[in-house]
Amino acid sequence: MQIFSVQHKSAESTGIRARTGLLQLPHGVVHTPVFMPVGTNATVKAVSKESLEEIGFEIILANTYHLFLRPGPDLIKEAGGLHGFSQWNRNFLTDSGGFQVFSLAKLRRISMEGAEFQSHIDGSRHLFTPENVVQTQAKFNSDIQMQLDVCTGWGVERKEAERALVVTTSWAERAKNEWLVQQENGYKGMLFPIVQGNFFEDLRKESAQFVSSLDTPGIAIGGLSVGEPAGEFARFLQYTMQYLPEEKPTYVMGIGTPEYILEAVADGVDMFDCVLPTRNARNGSYFTRDGMLSIKQERFEHDFTPIDSECHCKVCRTYSRAYLRHLYKDQEILSAMLSSYHNLYFLHNMLSEIRKAIEEDAFVQYRKNFLARFESGNIR
Repeated sequence: MQIFSVQHKSAESTGIRARTGLLQLPHGVVHTPVFMPVGTNATVKAVSKESLEEIGFEIILANTYHLFLRPGPDLIKEAGGLHGFSQWNRNFLTDSGGFQVFSLAKLRRISMEGAEFQSHIDGSRHLFTPENVVQTQAKFNSDIQMQLDVCTGWGVERKEAERALVVTTSWAERAKNEWLVQQENGYKGMLFPIVQGNFFEDLRKESAQFVSSLDTPGIAIGGLSVGEPAGEFARFLQYTMQYLPEEKPTYVMGIGTPEYILEAVADGVDMFDCVLPTRNARNGSYFTRDGMLSIKQERFEHDFTPIDSECHCKVCRTYSRAYLRHLYKDQEILSAMLSSYHNLYFLHNMLSEIRKAIEEDAFVQYRKNFLARFESGNIR
């Protein structure tokens, strides 16, 4: 099933695989490379769907683990899926919930059957299998859904990584079979299986080649940005990408800093997501061209300039650093709303600039110039 078309490939120096593309999904076209805001509970924290539309986002992410526990897939299906329930009428990608099972559940047991876990909300016990996770996401009417997988962190022993890969590989095949059943029943969303293998080259290669052989509409890369040094992230991302088919859209899970996004784009990645922009915003940290600005600093108390004089978002057009600092210090709800809007606007605008640079075969220079300023920390 072909859902992706490459529009332009960078004609720059060897090793740069940056490209632009169009992703055809049930709720509209997505222009890639794309950053997807995280709306764990079918809402991006402190940001309304109207604001997301105003900024221009074409796809957001929600999480199966959290929505499965509350309010539950049957209620969401009754409301018309995630789109009817939330009234976000553009695309939804849903994570499988596997990462949350392993990071949030109090008690969990992984077997070839699935992941048994105890809810972090009320202690109730549940079993996720590759099949029922696909079924749940079909009830959500997700435009893109992820397979259930086993994610391992930085520094685990090889035997643990091998065991996790064996399970993930089996689950990927079962997920695809169930997805085909759901397709026959009228479900139109796409399945992306996930490459794992931790930080062992042979396991990464094995996983990438197997996932490619499944011939699903797209492919996700998991198990990166899990505590490893930046150099290892870059090395294993580049290594993994060489074994994935160029005609498929590729999604690297869990990255949201400009440095990591630019690295991923250079390697030919099309999609990424992260909670960091909105989480940082709630903690008073704003993206600017010259690095991260911490609004809590005393030096901004009498500063009546915008957060970023080069940003055209409504926050920078309207409010001063002094006022935004006041909101943050007084713990006003509006602080989180405005900072989250700005950070998401900043990243959305950055991705628009990246796509333009790729189309003009100027990505290498754009990346160099952007990082030179951003990493300088020269915020006035």
